Amino acid sequence: MNAIDRLATLFSKLPGIGKKSASRLTYHILDGDPGYARLLAEQLAHLHEAIKRCSRCGSFTESDPCPICADPGRDNEVICVVERAQDVRVIEESKEFHGRFHVLGGLIAPLEGINPRDLAIGSLLNRVTQEYIREVILALNPTVEGDTTALYIQTILKDCSVEVTRLASGLPVGGDLEYADRLTLSRSFRGRVKL
Repeated sequence: MNAIDRLATLFSKLPGIGKKSASRLTYHILDGDPGYARLLAEQLAHLHEAIKRCSRCGSFTESDPCPICADPGRDNEVICVVERAQDVRVIEESKEFHGRFHVLGGLIAPLEGINPRDLAIGSLLNRVTQEYIREVILALNPTVEGDTTALYIQTILKDCSVEVTRLASGLPVGGDLEYADRLTLSRSFRGRVKL
């Protein structure tokens, strides 16, 4: 195996990158400026040194606490619970949420060996009981694992004086009923709102 094949193999281990995409990336770097390749390698080599998890919310950051947790203008009484750190960025880009975040680090998936104790659910419970939190928003994917995790969190927070809500799910804006699956339609009917 030569250097091209070794790099393509490493690229193909990234999520969403197949063999063809890995090969294209490898040749793109090879055809490009060697300075770019060195800069890319340097950034990758130092990534884990520069980026840590926020001790409060679990998101990736260069400073602890992260800029969101350190922002005094955020709503301290609302926590949005997400599966992964990249979900924080997606929600932040919407500019619709102004509270705090809590990153679970995954979802409950017993078949994959992921149990509640493997996630940051205990620290969420600590935050809810030690801080004044009036609402916990569960922004988890509408999958079996997401539903299981949401139900578990709702159960452990039932004795706390906190409102637990979940993001609405259903038909996407611009979507066509013809292409909606049964589960999406079911959620859309259950989550309908009064006009």
